[in-house]
Amino acid sequence: MNHKIALTIAASLLATTALAQDKSLTVASWGGSYQEAQSKALFEPYEAATGVTVKQESYGGMSDVRLQVTSGQVTLDVVASGSGSAARAGAEGLLEPLDYDVIDVSRFPDAFYSEYCVGGDVFSVVPAFSTKTYGDNGPRGWADFFDTEKFPGSRGYRGTVAGALEPAMMALGVAPEDVYTELDSEEGIERALDKIRELKPNIAVFWTSGAQHAQLMKDGEVDMTTGWNGRFDNAAADGAAVAYNFDQGLLDYDCFAIPKGAPNRDLAMAFIAEISKPEYQDDLPKFITYGPTNGAAYETGEITEEVAAGLPSSPANMAMQLPISLEWYAKWEPVAAEMYQEMLTE
Repeated sequence: MNHKIALTIAASLLATTALAQDKSLTVASWGGSYQEAQSKALFEPYEAATGVTVKQESYGGMSDVRLQVTSGQVTLDVVASGSGSAARAGAEGLLEPLDYDVIDVSRFPDAFYSEYCVGGDVFSVVPAFSTKTYGDNGPRGWADFFDTEKFPGSRGYRGTVAGALEPAMMALGVAPEDVYTELDSEEGIERALDKIRELKPNIAVFWTSGAQHAQLMKDGEVDMTTGWNGRFDNAAADGAAVAYNFDQGLLDYDCFAIPKGAPNRDLAMAFIAEISKPEYQDDLPKFITYGPTNGAAYETGEITEEVAAGLPSSPANMAMQLPISLEWYAKWEPVAAEMYQEMLTE
């Protein structure tokens, strides 16, 4: 009898495993070294733990989601997205609301998740500088970046409004916690634009991609530029004479979302819940210098103090930075973007 029970249990376990292996999710991200890091730290361990197959795709962002949802032909279950893009897509009705009874965000800072998207990694917009030009004494904060007498040299600056107005406001002396209050009007936006206009004669390039601003530093085309910390780390690893610090950096995050009408919605929710756990997120910095969104990932012992010192979301570095306001971007980005483009073409 016991033998029969054992056989029954074994058969049941095999059937459960086979069922899990028959399940699959389609997850889209941006390809390259970023998706490779996600795959090694998150997707492959999830497959090993659950038996669910993760079918990876690269995609072009929320425009692809919009096309699938509006056509009624949704094939993607989970997408990686910028936080701002996800907020706008959610407002358009393109994303499923996330179930935070399933996804545990009890150790996530409030700034790292929203109704439609939960943070997967944290990055920073920072002022990077050439160590050939300034040695180790580069700018610390945005007032230094805008000070062409104290720090003469050419600049790079973002060619779109995202992450462009906040540095100008802080360069004007506005406290980080007051930046979005000051930008909450067309007059405030114009004030920030006027500060960028002052710097414009020293801006050699208005960059439009992470690859571009990293290349600017690798080629020595500019002496300092705004940009994303991970890109500068990659450039430094390739031999570029570039450094940065997190003083007054803009703290932002990439996140995971579920397209409206995803074919495997419940499984997608469980997938996001699983990879949001600290034992997954603490592996991500091994493959790319972006920080975990789950604060508990810093307590597992996998992230050393040395590694944490270089991550945007470590407690010490977070304290120096301004979290991006999704509410401000949802309200003001269309107007601010138009004003910014007008400034660029003057």
